[in-house]
Amino acid sequence: MRFVRGVWHVLVGIKDGLVLLFMLLFFGLLYALLSARPAPAVRDGVLMLDLNGTIAEQPAEVDPFSTLGGGSAPREYSLRYLRSALLAARDDSRVKAVALDLDRFGGGGQAALNEVGDALSAVRRSGKPVLAYATAYTDDSYQLAAHASEVWLNPLGTVALAGPGGNNLYFKGLLDKLGVTANVYRVGTYKSAVEPFTRTDMSPEARQNAQELASNLLETWRDDVRTARPQAQVDPYLANTAGIVAASGGDFAAAAQRARLIDKVGERHQFEARLAALGGEDKAARGGFSRIRLDSYVADKVPTNPSGPIGIVTVAGNIVDGKAPLGTAGGDSIAETIEKGLRTRELKALVVRIDSPGGSVTGSERIRQALLQAKAKNIPIVASMGNVAASGGYWVATAANHVVAEPSTITGSIGVFGILPSFQGSLEKLGIGADGVKTTPLSGEPDLLRGPSPQASQLVQMGIESIYRRFLGIVAQARGKTPQQVDQIAQGRVWAGGPARQLGLVDSFGGMDEAIAKAAELAKLGDERGVTYLERSKSWRGELASLFSDEEDSADEADAFAGLAARDRAQLLGGLADARAVLIGPTVQVRCLECGSATPARIGAADVGWLDAALKLLR
Repeated sequence: MRFVRGVWHVLVGIKDGLVLLFMLLFFGLLYALLSARPAPAVRDGVLMLDLNGTIAEQPAEVDPFSTLGGGSAPREYSLRYLRSALLAARDDSRVKAVALDLDRFGGGGQAALNEVGDALSAVRRSGKPVLAYATAYTDDSYQLAAHASEVWLNPLGTVALAGPGGNNLYFKGLLDKLGVTANVYRVGTYKSAVEPFTRTDMSPEARQNAQELASNLLETWRDDVRTARPQAQVDPYLANTAGIVAASGGDFAAAAQRARLIDKVGERHQFEARLAALGGEDKAARGGFSRIRLDSYVADKVPTNPSGPIGIVTVAGNIVDGKAPLGTAGGDSIAETIEKGLRTRELKALVVRIDSPGGSVTGSERIRQALLQAKAKNIPIVASMGNVAASGGYWVATAANHVVAEPSTITGSIGVFGILPSFQGSLEKLGIGADGVKTTPLSGEPDLLRGPSPQASQLVQMGIESIYRRFLGIVAQARGKTPQQVDQIAQGRVWAGGPARQLGLVDSFGGMDEAIAKAAELAKLGDERGVTYLERSKSWRGELASLFSDEEDSADEADAFAGLAARDRAQLLGGLADARAVLIGPTVQVRCLECGSATPARIGAADVGWLDAALKLLR
């Protein structure tokens, strides 16, 4: 019988292996067939931007199996592709108008929205209509809509402008209930990234910095909206929204129209009839107007692998050690991409596009060293800052010959912190003891069961201070200052792009176009602006997911106030995601948690599961 059972196990193993092989062959064949499909033909009509998600510098890869299972994770739209599509539409006779459906738009950060808004304005200047529709406009969606020639609002909708600000999550009370001790080490008066684990509220220093930053961001938002839509009475509306709505008899849409924030109040079918008048009718298409889908247009008009002497490197998302998928800045992944580009391409300059709040010290240094290798070969480097280039993101930027940022970019946060959670309180609550022996004062340290010893804590703090001194030295050398001068504007303090330029942390204002032009100037390329994107390839999982993703219409109406509640839920989960990233990340970090409001949070199942696990322990 033992022999028979052995034969049976072998047969079962062979069967499982054949099933696995069949599945791999099936998905490989499916990928080959679908990727070989020609892009759908683009006909005359309206370029429809159904922005059912967020705009990201580098969209994160999607789990293909969650996509196949009907997952509802918000989509991320590439800033580069979206902007390139709009600039192509400006001169494309097939595009009769551009329309934005912002009902489910999740935002994108002011710097990114500035670039998309400029592209929309370019379309308008070419003489083509740009229209926007939503049931509820928030700060981000209205910043885009302000660039439209016609702004539409649902009769039951609202323009809910609030300005930067809001609450952060503080976990000390939760940690106390769980018996978890957050052993904190930091340098920087304003390095408030650790405060959620040590306080139940905001420190005066953090409040002062946050208030100044929010005020600067509000002013840059106002400047953009005023320039795009001068007739909009933004300031009175922000100052007294309730009074303006009350003066309109409680009609939110009428109040927005009276304040000249919008042009037309209408149902979606009326908006679509207007699009049909501009772009032509199509009875077979949903909505009755000739629609050019964004994905199809990008495939038709935007080159995926351009070639030129200026290399573009993207550092987007949290900086981590080792390799990481797209949307996360893996130190090794990005450094190896740069090194490969230098070996295999005839590059004359580099632009490093940074949209990152930082993270790992060693990951940040790995990327910086790869850039310095390029610099040693007389290749000029220009740093282009997106929404956020702070802490570890600024660490990377110090390798550049020239730093370009937007006035709304969040940068600085030159400080270092570390957190070691220990569980002596948790063990006591559970009635569990911890004891052992030592052969040296540092045996078993840092002790996360009974708490790190004074000697271990002293060593960690000295390590934090050493890295901070190195950070100051790197910035001082890059910016032509002394470490003492940098220390006065560092201390973990966060700056908007405008003040950062005045302080010498940034050289000039602008977006990617200005950064590319500066790189060409430094490399003495004349009028040459050709670029090569040095990008990591998608993993097979990411490629598979993209095959099954599709651009969806958003014709179903969204409740105005339900949309605002969704924004608040995302903020809550985003705070939890940041907390988890700190607690499970490296001990020593150069990360800016204060920058979280600059871009939409990326929330994974693990972040929700982390909260659920904590709540179960409290029951």
